[in-house]
Amino acid sequence: MARKSKSNLSELYLEENKDQIYENALAEIQSFELPLGTTLRSVYDDQPNAHQKFMEKLDACIRNHDREIEKMCNFHHQGFVDAITELLKVRADAEKLKVQVTDTNRRLQDAGKEVIAQTEEIIRCRVQQRNITTVVEKLQLCLPVLEMYSKLKEQMSVKRYYSALKTMEQLENLYLPRVSQYRFCQIMIENLPKLREEIKEISMSDLKDFLESIRKHSDRIGETAMKQAQQQKTFSTALQKQHNVNYGRNTPLGRNRILESKNEITLKRTFEDEDEHEEEVLTAQDLVDFSPVYRCLHIYSVLGDGEIFENYYRKQRRKQARLVLQPQSSMHETVEGYRRYFSQIVGFFVVEDHILHVTQGLVTRTYTDELWNMALSKIIAVLRTHSSYCSDPDLVLELKNLIVVFADTLQGYGFPVNRLFDLLFEIRDQYNETLLKKWSGLFRDIFEADNYSPIPVANEEEYRIVISKFPFQDPELDKQSFPKKLPMSQSVPQIYMQVKEFIYASLKFSESLHRSSTEIDDMLRKSTNLLLTRTLSSCLQNLIKKPHIGLTELVQIIINTTHLEQACKYLEDFISNITNISQLTVHTARLYGLSTFKDARHAAEGEIYTKLNQKIDEFIQIADYDWTMSESDGRASGYLMDLINFLRSTFQVFTHLPGKVAQTACMSACQHLSMSLMQMLLDSELKQISMGAIQQFNLDVIQCELFASSEPVPGFQGDTLQLAFIDLRQLLDLFMVWDWSTYLADYGQATSKYLRVNPSTALTLLEKMKDSSKKNNIFAQFRKNDRDKQKLIETVVKQLRSLVNGMSQHT
Repeated sequence: MARKSKSNLSELYLEENKDQIYENALAEIQSFELPLGTTLRSVYDDQPNAHQKFMEKLDACIRNHDREIEKMCNFHHQGFVDAITELLKVRADAEKLKVQVTDTNRRLQDAGKEVIAQTEEIIRCRVQQRNITTVVEKLQLCLPVLEMYSKLKEQMSVKRYYSALKTMEQLENLYLPRVSQYRFCQIMIENLPKLREEIKEISMSDLKDFLESIRKHSDRIGETAMKQAQQQKTFSTALQKQHNVNYGRNTPLGRNRILESKNEITLKRTFEDEDEHEEEVLTAQDLVDFSPVYRCLHIYSVLGDGEIFENYYRKQRRKQARLVLQPQSSMHETVEGYRRYFSQIVGFFVVEDHILHVTQGLVTRTYTDELWNMALSKIIAVLRTHSSYCSDPDLVLELKNLIVVFADTLQGYGFPVNRLFDLLFEIRDQYNETLLKKWSGLFRDIFEADNYSPIPVANEEEYRIVISKFPFQDPELDKQSFPKKLPMSQSVPQIYMQVKEFIYASLKFSESLHRSSTEIDDMLRKSTNLLLTRTLSSCLQNLIKKPHIGLTELVQIIINTTHLEQACKYLEDFISNITNISQLTVHTARLYGLSTFKDARHAAEGEIYTKLNQKIDEFIQIADYDWTMSESDGRASGYLMDLINFLRSTFQVFTHLPGKVAQTACMSACQHLSMSLMQMLLDSELKQISMGAIQQFNLDVIQCELFASSEPVPGFQGDTLQLAFIDLRQLLDLFMVWDWSTYLADYGQATSKYLRVNPSTALTLLEKMKDSSKKNNIFAQFRKNDRDKQKLIETVVKQLRSLVNGMSQHT
């Protein structure tokens, strides 16, 4: 700054005194022959335009001297001519002329003194002219240096730093060595390193601005690249589909026309989209100005610091890569979070790929591959973590689509993406899990909204609406006139449609995974099997166990599962039509819906048996026997008649059930009723039973036997159902007839009339009758018949005890 201020003051001073300085300089040049260096330096020091003004003064002085010389020469030349003329005139008179010449010579010598003085003056002028020529030559040698330095300053001002470095190199190697002896050249030489450092600093600042710019614009660059890749893929897919349609003309006419029309529409829309976006195609160069990195690379290369620049650039880009790969904590909540994450990464690597191809050595393929492998590991870890938080299948599907576009885009730039597609298979399992959860809720809603009644159809239109949703076929029902009822309830077609929707949803994830139709078919079947065997099965099992589900609902559930089981083959056909894989293929998986619906049906059947038994227990609990009554009422108990009426109406509902299910339910109910009645007789809290109570109990058992013989459920052979009450019948017959001698005599024989009567059971009941006789007949000992009966009871009790003890010892 001090030197610059000094130079400015010198310029001001020289401007004010320039005329005097130039006059003094010319006087010195005219006064001295050599050296001229001091005089010239005084003229040119710190005056960029002084040479021009000095040259003007010098040219003016030269012209003045030239005019004087010309005048002098012209003057003497005319005299000389006159002398010759005179000489020629007097040639004849030579001697006279000789004398005259001698005299003239003498007189001329005298007169030539002035000429000699003028000649010496001319000599001095010639020396001055030679000095001026030397000055001009030196100035001409310095002028290119000054011009180059001025050019350097101009290039610096317009930020042409690479050209400025080239100018510096020319100055140092070509121009400055010629004039290195001058002080202004030394000043230039000292300033050049400073200018180089200034250029390095400015270019580095531009590079930092560039890095900040690409960091800000990486998401936009990535979004543009992904959009272009997606458009290219859509276009290629449409062309491929059109080719397949044209190639597959041998398909059935109707289906071929549909496929052809759909693909023509898709292709047309694709071409229209391409036309719309053709003028809007942007590249990384359009979005980011790469000139700072080129300029900085060239500058550092020229300065010999190319390796330093490369290391700095790679280090900064690695830092930016770590920032780009760091996801936001809420990224998993919206698809926009994932899209921005992928766009930033794509933008980063698009820039690196561009730098790789347009620069030499700044980044290498090895460097980009190493950076990509590091980024890929981080991306996979991030996606594994954040995708695990996604509970919405639509969001998982969007994430899959973004990953596919992300992978296709980077694959187009030469980056390996196989690990991303492997990750998609992991995400596919999670997607299936979210689908299963979603469909579990759908199934529960359907089951909750179902009325568990056959579907009524009033006309042909309603019937066609139902069979369009569910593949139902029943020739017998088709013969019936409207209105009529379909055997299944409303939930069956809804469940069937939801299973198909699930298959469609699962198929969406399988698209664009670059997998064969066989693999897609296998994935669809496996996911559908999970839906049937786990989700739907669990919903059915939970439904069956719900307290509000009664016998009527359970019967309808059994009917529904039967029809759903029959519809599984249509689901297999549905999957085959989607994937074009025949079910006859060796590796084609089968749906496990048969076992699912069988298990659900068995659970419903078991629940029917349980609920029937619970209902029977409820009726039994309201039984109110008078165990000490002397005589029966002559009619069956009211609770039992209500129970039989309930069973009769319930078994009428079972007409739509498979025969074995209804028969098993009926047999189970009768057996449970028989066991409950037997337990009622043998209850430890019941201490006394009169004969009247036995008779009343016998009337109730007779009603049970009449119910069993009425064939409440068709299909039983003979008296099979009545055998459920055989234990009670033989026990009551034994007590009603009082045929103890026959019982004791035939005990243990296969032909015994009371084969089903256990001695311990008979003993328990007989002891209760014995206690009742003692309590109710205080004066019975005074009547001979009563005394004999009491003795008989005691005798039978003793014999039964001996049988029981014998059985215990044998056991």
